[in-house]
Amino acid sequence: MAAERLVVIGGDAAGMSAASQARRLKGSDALEIVAFERGHFTSYSACGIPYWVSGDVEARDDLIARTAEEHRERDIDLRMRTEVTELDVPGRRVKALDRESGETYWTGYDKLVIATGARPVRPALPGMDAPGVHGVQTLDDGQALLDSLDALGSDGGRRAVVVGAGYIGVEMAEAMLKRGFEVTVLNRGEQPMATLDPDMGRLVHEAMDGLGITTVNGAAVTKIRTGPDGRVNGVATDAGTYPADVVVLGIGVEPETALARGAGLPVGPHGGLLTDLAMRVVGHENIWAGGDCVEVLDLVAGRTRHIALGTHANKHGQVIGSNVGGGYGTFPGVVGTAVSKVCDLEIARTGLREKDARAVGLRYVTATIESTQRAGYYPGAQAMTVKMIAEHRTGRLLGVQIVGREGSAKRVDVAAVALTAGMTVEQMTALDLGYAPPFSPVWDPVLVAARKTVTAVRGASG
Repeated sequence: MAAERLVVIGGDAAGMSAASQARRLKGSDALEIVAFERGHFTSYSACGIPYWVSGDVEARDDLIARTAEEHRERDIDLRMRTEVTELDVPGRRVKALDRESGETYWTGYDKLVIATGARPVRPALPGMDAPGVHGVQTLDDGQALLDSLDALGSDGGRRAVVVGAGYIGVEMAEAMLKRGFEVTVLNRGEQPMATLDPDMGRLVHEAMDGLGITTVNGAAVTKIRTGPDGRVNGVATDAGTYPADVVVLGIGVEPETALARGAGLPVGPHGGLLTDLAMRVVGHENIWAGGDCVEVLDLVAGRTRHIALGTHANKHGQVIGSNVGGGYGTFPGVVGTAVSKVCDLEIARTGLREKDARAVGLRYVTATIESTQRAGYYPGAQAMTVKMIAEHRTGRLLGVQIVGREGSAKRVDVAAVALTAGMTVEQMTALDLGYAPPFSPVWDPVLVAARKTVTAVRGASG
């Protein structure tokens, strides 16, 4: 019998994880695999780009987990610099454009994986395409930014403006600070890190100020200003203009689903493709999708949401590859866990914010505690703030946010497990967590927060 053909659109985490897992389960005599990637690189860590720009990661290639040549050695026909421009679902074929030669051609498939990722939000404002304005979604983007920085030279007084104060924004602010720039972050929201509640975001704002990063909240960008040479020289907002030698966009990303939508595939309220538990596109038996182009189920809120994270993308790929290759796998959903940092400040969250709980009709209580990440008497003990949200009456854990110094952020994993297990905050108080003075006070901050939240639940229910 002739081998089936699997076509993969997208050569990064989800796409190549799917291709690699399918190849482990089926040899080339049973499954031909053709993958298309429009960029110059494959299987790399986009999450590592800010640390490459900052110099913490020495070389671009350190971010590449597997090269195109290594994939080809595993009998995966990976075609780089080739973009799929059209998807013919009834005809089971894709149209590809070779960006180097300009050649276009059709390739048929028996099974299809869509892993087109996400694209940076780039508002349609005057000057947004000017030289010196950079997004940071791909390795190509990172290289373009570094080339731009090199062209500016190393003289003092260079100014960087970061537009947006989410994960990408604060990480790129740190990167620019480490490269010797005067950094201004323009944030449209009430506080930086809108994935936190404003009271926790304020702690991030205060820490960024302490690092020498100027954060301007409530600033809506209206225009990118340019000089006589056409290059960026400032960012105009409704509150004033800020000089800039380089502008970095950290506004966030959107699912890249134009190709899929053009073919009539179903998308959700956030613009991502809709899949079932096996990551199969709803209503299409032979098409799967994963990574930043899909929506996933929020296990706490009970709704779909769009989360662009490499952890999820790789899991999606493993599930897809198992199912395509004749095995079995499912992806049940997420609780919304994420960590980040700006210099030595660590930021973490999982589950729902207050406004998320209100949006899905949940009544809740909150508790916030201040502690240290080590025993207070142990050298290096520093402040750590934990906010916990629990359901009114039942005490079911709904969310946790943490802001603190070294050793703080990964404590959110305890809360992520508790959320996944559907634990109450009272059950959490009995968790047998590790203790030694270099790692924790005798009462871990997460347990202290759980105890205080139990009290809040009882008070609200009394």
